Amino acid sequence: MSVVQPYTISVPDEAIALLKAKLESTRFPDELEDAEWLYGAPLVDIKRLVERWKDGYDWRKHEAELNEELPQFKVDIEVDGFETLNIHFVHKKSNLDSAIPLVFVHGWPGSILEVRKILPLLTAVSPDHPSFHVVALSLPNFGFSEGTKKKGFGIAQYAEVAHKLMLALGYEQYVAQGGDWGHLVRCHFSAKYDTFDPEFAQITKMLARAYGTKHVKAWHTNTPIAVPPKLSSNPIICLQHLVTPYTAAEKAGIERGLWFRKSGRGYFDEQSTQPQTLGYSLADSPSGLLAWIYEKLINWTDSYPWTDDEVLTWVSVYWFSRVGPAASVRIYYEATQGPDIVASYVPKVPLGISNSPKDLSLAPRSWMKAIGNLVFMSEHENGGHFTAYEKPNELVRDLHQFLGKGGPAHGVVEGFDGYSESLRS
Repeated sequence: MSVVQPYTISVPDEAIALLKAKLESTRFPDELEDAEWLYGAPLVDIKRLVERWKDGYDWRKHEAELNEELPQFKVDIEVDGFETLNIHFVHKKSNLDSAIPLVFVHGWPGSILEVRKILPLLTAVSPDHPSFHVVALSLPNFGFSEGTKKKGFGIAQYAEVAHKLMLALGYEQYVAQGGDWGHLVRCHFSAKYDTFDPEFAQITKMLARAYGTKHVKAWHTNTPIAVPPKLSSNPIICLQHLVTPYTAAEKAGIERGLWFRKSGRGYFDEQSTQPQTLGYSLADSPSGLLAWIYEKLINWTDSYPWTDDEVLTWVSVYWFSRVGPAASVRIYYEATQGPDIVASYVPKVPLGISNSPKDLSLAPRSWMKAIGNLVFMSEHENGGHFTAYEKPNELVRDLHQFLGKGGPAHGVVEGFDGYSESLRS
């Protein structure tokens, strides 16, 4: 196994100069009167953000903040059937030796930025909740990780990289947490339920499937998409579902999924079928990349008060990424056009779920019981798709309750319960 090496983000000056030159020559489209958000990201917003990115935004300032906040490293990971990839990751250890190892998996259009707010909360030491050693990798093809050059790098390979990274750091047993591609599944629309039916498991579920129960001892997701339980495979859950009426929150969740299908899923279809064609625009036009991502940051959150610099830092990580922003969208193609992954397989290790009312598609609670060995579920009063960033305290509270003393998954990692001996009493 390769040696783990410290890493510091340091974007070359010429890359920053090129960005500013491209922003200087931006050609904006026209816009219909009173369009606002009906046709996509409003022109007034993108013009403001482009102007800020070009003349007011200081990448070096935010780069320094990231380097100060996030202990970063790189290591080579050999992927079976593919090349060896140099993987960028954040690794912040708790002061407790008995802290629980946890791997955090981001999605698209996310990155390691999603772990910023929960990192100090998870590693904090307290007699009231467990502490964690946190590992958050930049997925291959994302951020400052290397990208693959071969076709077919799918969900099994992303999970393999995450697992081998944990082993490289000495974590033979660990828990996994993720949203979006951290758990999101390939879907098709179900007219019967006005929602999406998942067909393929994704990264954290694949971790639990492929490496539990020996290594992955529990998994948690904040993107719990599920199908109606079937009588043949889940008879008890299915009967409970048939006789239990939907709550108001469940009906609202189905409506949210219907909105996403009608008004927000175009990006998914394009990235799942022709990612290379889209990639030329994302790689060459910073304003195009900005609009493509900004739309999701606004539409997928629950009125989160984004500052312009927050948005620009989020997008800059994509623009300055090691292999360019186009590589990141190929995960959609590989997951939906590649070999089938049987989603009906239910990992045996404990599963925890956090629900946010403005996520993209919220299944009725009875459906979620068929996702896995569900032992913990929480309902957030507000929040959207990027839970770790929007509602860090709520997500961490859920993990504390799921894995802490008195919780249904307490003690699953042998010898690591997150509490120090001096605090146990």
